[in-house]
Amino acid sequence: VMENQSSISEFFLRGISASPEQQQSLFGIFLCMYLVTLTGNLLIILAIGSDLHLHTPMYFFLANLSFVDMGLMSSTVTKMLVNIQTRHHTISYTGCLTQMYFFLMFGDLDSFFLAAMAYDRYVAICRPLCYSTVMRPQVCALMLALCWVLTNIIALTHTFLMARLSFCVTGEIAHFFCDITPVLKLSCSDTHINEMMVFVLGGTVLIVPFLCIVTSYIHIVPAILRVRTRGGVGKAFSTCSSHLCVVCVFYGTLFSAYLCPPSIASEEKDIAAAAMYTIVTPMLNPFIYSLRNKDMKGALKRLFSHRSIVSS
Repeated sequence: VMENQSSISEFFLRGISASPEQQQSLFGIFLCMYLVTLTGNLLIILAIGSDLHLHTPMYFFLANLSFVDMGLMSSTVTKMLVNIQTRHHTISYTGCLTQMYFFLMFGDLDSFFLAAMAYDRYVAICRPLCYSTVMRPQVCALMLALCWVLTNIIALTHTFLMARLSFCVTGEIAHFFCDITPVLKLSCSDTHINEMMVFVLGGTVLIVPFLCIVTSYIHIVPAILRVRTRGGVGKAFSTCSSHLCVVCVFYGTLFSAYLCPPSIASEEKDIAAAAMYTIVTPMLNPFIYSLRNKDMKGALKRLFSHRSIVSS
C-alpha cells in the first residue's frame, strides 16, 4: 500500500562523506568556514553601513549580496553541522521543504544581485552623465524589491510542487541538503511537471541574469579601454574586477552543478559543485571584495580604527 506524502515524517541526508572517521574533521573544517563566512560578510555590511563614501548603488547591492551569502550558507551548512555532531543524519519532511525553499530563494537572489551590480557598473561607466538619474535610490529600492519578489515566487513554486508529490518510503537523499533533483529521485509520483519547472525556471534564473552580466561587460570593457588617463582606467577596472571574480566563481560552480552533461555527471561531482557555490563562494566573496577593491579596503581600515579608538 502506497503512503501519501503526509505519512513520510523524515528523510536521511547522506552528507558530504559517509566515512565515520572523516566526520569530526569535516565538522571542524565546515564550522570554521561557516564562521569565517559570517564574520567576513558581516564586516562587509558594517563597513558599507558606517562609511558614507560607500552609500552608493553598487555597495547597496553588495551589502545585500553579503546578507544573502550568509543566508545561503546558513540554509545548507547549519543542518549538516548539527547532523554530524549528533550523528543523526535525518531531516524532517517539513524541514526538508523549508530548507529547499530558503536555499532556492537565497541562491536565486545571489544570481539576481550579481546581475543588478553588473547593470550598475554598465550605467556608471558607459552612461556616467545619466547615472544619478538612472540609479537613484527609488530605482535601487524597486530593483531590490523586484529581486526578492521574483525569487520568492520561484522558490515557493518549486516548494509547493514538491509538497504535492508522494513518497513511498523513507529514502536517503544523496546530498548534504535538500536540493530539488536528489529529492525528486525519491518520489513515487509522476515528477514530469516538477522536472519541467526545474528546467524552465532554473534555466531562466541561471541564464537570464548571466546574459545580463555578459551584455553589460560587452559594453563596459570597450568603454574602459577608451578612457585616456591611466588613473581613470585603474579606477574603472578596480570597481569591475572584484565583481567579475565573484561572477566567474559563482557561475562557474553553478553551471558545473546544473548544466553538466549526464555522461560526466555523478553524485560526487554534484555534491562537490554544490559545496563550492553554497559554501566556498560565500566565504570567498568578502576576501575578493576587500582585497581587490580600494574603497572597501579603506572602509574596513576606518571601521577597525574606529573600533580600536572606541575600545581604548
